[in-house]
Amino acid sequence: MTRVLIVVSAADRWTLKDGEVHPSGYWGEELAMPHKIFTRAGWEITIATPGGKVPTLDRLSMSRTAGLPSKLREVARYLDTIQDQLNNPTPLEAIDPDAYDLVFYPGGHGPMEDLATDPVSGALLTRVLHSGKPLALLCHAPAATFAAKNEDGSWPFAGYRMTGLSNFEEKFNRFGRNAIWLLEDRLRASGAEYRKGRLPLRPFMEVDRNLYTGQNPASSELLAKRLVEVLDT
Repeated sequence: MTRVLIVVSAADRWTLKDGEVHPSGYWGEELAMPHKIFTRAGWEITIATPGGKVPTLDRLSMSRTAGLPSKLREVARYLDTIQDQLNNPTPLEAIDPDAYDLVFYPGGHGPMEDLATDPVSGALLTRVLHSGKPLALLCHAPAATFAAKNEDGSWPFAGYRMTGLSNFEEKFNRFGRNAIWLLEDRLRASGAEYRKGRLPLRPFMEVDRNLYTGQNPASSELLAKRLVEVLDT
């Protein structure tokens, strides 16, 4: 059986450059839809968070601005079905990444707050990237890569083509203009070959070697289905 590790931010806030604390967490669609697709594929799923802390759903991800009402209802219903799993995550510190066939990080602004500086997550990402096993990061989740380091201190993701929420998409949120840093800018500055779709808020995915990245929440299903195709062939 295919085993997948879903690493979720434990943050419940995003601290902005003027000190404002914006309530945050994981983005509902980015966790629910891939989890649903992986479950339908018959995969065994483990959810892990830093410290085993129960993750926080970003309420903005369930608001009218986050998607069509039918999609939001689907997401809410599915999250209800996995609430026991979400309430009892495995501590990330206890995870052996070699035990999994795929490691998947959903986004939300949470990763900008905690995973971007989490050394345990950074070490896991480095190990999985170098292992050749599929590693998938969605929307804001590539922020977690900034905690990753090779033994010589270099960034493991330098030179990789990857995507993530664009500057333009981030600034659709009024508070996004108050960010300490923007994901697209920092990925480029760190040495990634950042790519994005022609239209904002539309599904877009980038694949480079064993690294799979999705640009935004709308890319959740596209990314998850591609991973199923890869691992089930």
